[in-house]
Amino acid sequence: MIDIALRDRGKMKWKGAFFMPEQVKAQHELWRDTQRQIKPIIDEDEKEEFDQQIGYAMEYNLPVKLTIWGDGFTEVITGKVYYIDQITHQLRIETKPGEFERVAFASVIGVAVGD
Repeated sequence: MIDIALRDRGKMKWKGAFFMPEQVKAQHELWRDTQRQIKPIIDEDEKEEFDQQIGYAMEYNLPVKLTIWGDGFTEVITGKVYYIDQITHQLRIETKPGEFERVAFASVIGVAVGD
């Protein structure tokens, strides 16, 4: 007698083999669009408070946590304020020693000093 074993591909047969790459990309973009949020409105008092906190953090070399809004999503950047550029309206944040990130004033929606 010959024993023939069935070879089943298991879960592999249910992986997205039935979807075209364009369809997967379109579904991903659709899901991403449903997760977008509108930009919160920051009034002048909050902007002034943000400026004071950022200046304080820079003066005393304290870590700062910035909440940044961009393209419908928020991101948190933690580091030390290295430079405030009044001409280009940007902050330079040192996220790691020797690594800097530029952040536009208009995209900042939250500031926490010393966290």
